[in-house]
Amino acid sequence: MEKAADLQDTDSLTLKFKFNPKLGIDNPVLSLADDHDPYDPWSLERPRFCLLSKEEGKSFGFHLQQELGRAGHMVCRVDPGTSAQRQGLQEGDRILAVNNDVVEHEDYAVVVRRIRASSPRVLLTVLARHAHDVARAQLGEDAHLCPTLGPGVRPRLCHIVKDEGGFGFSVTHGNQGPFWLVLSTGGAAERAGVPPGARLLEVNGVSVEKFTHNQLTRKLWQSGQQVTLLVAGPEVEEQCRQLGLPLAAPLAEGWALPTKPRCLHLEKGPQGFGFLLREEKGLDGRPGQFLWEVDPGLPAKKAGMQAGDRLVAVAGESVEGLGHEETVSRIQAQGSCVSLTVVDPEADRFFSMVRLSPLLFLENTEAPASPQGSSSASLVETEDPSLEDTSVPSVPLGSRQCFLYPGPGGSYGFRLSCVASGPRLFISQVTPGGSAARAGLQVGDVILEVNGYPVGGRNDLERLQQLPEAEPPLCLKLAARSLRGLEAWIPPGAAEDWALASDLL
Repeated sequence: MEKAADLQDTDSLTLKFKFNPKLGIDNPVLSLADDHDPYDPWSLERPRFCLLSKEEGKSFGFHLQQELGRAGHMVCRVDPGTSAQRQGLQEGDRILAVNNDVVEHEDYAVVVRRIRASSPRVLLTVLARHAHDVARAQLGEDAHLCPTLGPGVRPRLCHIVKDEGGFGFSVTHGNQGPFWLVLSTGGAAERAGVPPGARLLEVNGVSVEKFTHNQLTRKLWQSGQQVTLLVAGPEVEEQCRQLGLPLAAPLAEGWALPTKPRCLHLEKGPQGFGFLLREEKGLDGRPGQFLWEVDPGLPAKKAGMQAGDRLVAVAGESVEGLGHEETVSRIQAQGSCVSLTVVDPEADRFFSMVRLSPLLFLENTEAPASPQGSSSASLVETEDPSLEDTSVPSVPLGSRQCFLYPGPGGSYGFRLSCVASGPRLFISQVTPGGSAARAGLQVGDVILEVNGYPVGGRNDLERLQQLPEAEPPLCLKLAARSLRGLEAWIPPGAAEDWALASDLL
């Protein structure tokens, strides 16, 4: 869809958009306008869509950073030769949405969590820095800049099991894709949720958009008695066409899937949680965290944990790529009530085949309605360490130095706040199990020096923006201060949070 400015010169026809509440999108209508309408977001530069794929053992290839003193999430570096670079992600791009979720005003940590939870594929909606600044200046901070699919209008991931009538569909015949499906009334495909007139996008996680008809036939025959199709109905295809959205797998809803991730809610009992966490190689040959020795009668077993389950998230946050010690720390930091997301070996094989994260399909997983129907597990029956002990005096104590190295995701695991009065910089958040937590940083610690430079001058923000590029370790000189002491000199709303280091994604 062309921008209005590209259609004709000024004083002429302008392409505008009108919101359709049924579809949840802006439908194009033509209207006469004398000049550029500053309140029409689509008369400005349109967002771009970048579908990234994570290669085995690698990242998506970009670094994300929250801007200092303002809302928004900025791509601060794109690594050459990576998926991010190939898909056109650029330094300075603002992330507007992750998959179909608008995140521009979300907390930075939430955005990082959404991207990591989508691995190995993620769809990012981005806007170039200059275009974002112009749009915000003209339309205001609350204006909707990001097109999204309407509720229930999404591609579908459908698992079909053959019956006496086969898979229950035929394929429009052509030498090469795209392909559309013709359904048999009451057949297996229709029962699995394939919509009439659906376009076929993937078979068992493999794109068939460039397949020949013979290649597609062979791929379906090799599937045996069951096959998983990614399809888009006509309404989805039309919406994506209007919005410029790709028909991407990370947007998919699950229909009749053979297996799902499971959410286990555990409450620690007198004998602990009753399971053992062990690191070993998974189906893809990479290290993962697996649950074993699930004791009968203890909370883990009562919650539905099975020996051999793989742990994919703690408290909804992906643990992919984390080492054993950091994963244990994250569980311990939850205290006596823990929420774990797990997949059994069958589910692990399925989501690995379709190349989608099981965490994208949690909405299809029913959680227990009450603690009695759930459980929580601790790895060992020892006292949980306190990772956020803020019971320190309300005045700065003697200073101390901490040396930090970035964790597996490239983050140091803490956030800062900046105020105009009192000590200028202090620690406002510490990620449990992260580098900062292991080094002993606590919420409320005041920053005195960063890499040998005193803090408290007018160049603090400029220096902090350069820290993500600095060679580790990061050396901080700190003085402790309690939360009660912080409240005494921080006016309500005066603090501005940002992530100190960029996150590698």
